[in-house]
Amino acid sequence: MQNYMPNNTFQAIERPWGSYRTLCLEENHQVKEIFVNPNQRLSLQSHEKRSEHWIIVQGPALVSLQGQEQLLASGEHIFIPQRAQHRLANPGPGIIKIIEVQYGSYLGEDDIIRYEDDYQRD
Repeated sequence: MQNYMPNNTFQAIERPWGSYRTLCLEENHQVKEIFVNPNQRLSLQSHEKRSEHWIIVQGPALVSLQGQEQLLASGEHIFIPQRAQHRLANPGPGIIKIIEVQYGSYLGEDDIIRYEDDYQRD
């Protein structure tokens, strides 16, 4: 566990749709806590070098995966395979919270291919 960093060393990162913070970062996996504000959504995206597992802690959350949408309630989860197009959205009036477990050979934020983005990011 050479690269492990306790959760109190990570600061929240603000995004136009909400925020996230890293809870654990190691060589081949990372755990994030993600908050999405009401009526906001992340970009439609994919990752070349990692897969993700989302656990809905506070929902419901609208998940798009390979063109299929599903509404997931608190306690439900979904696996996002490497290279799959996906999006997380908050259709409700309250903030949603998910735990995201990333696994792969590279976990950097620059491993995002965006297909659609409400905030005009590349």
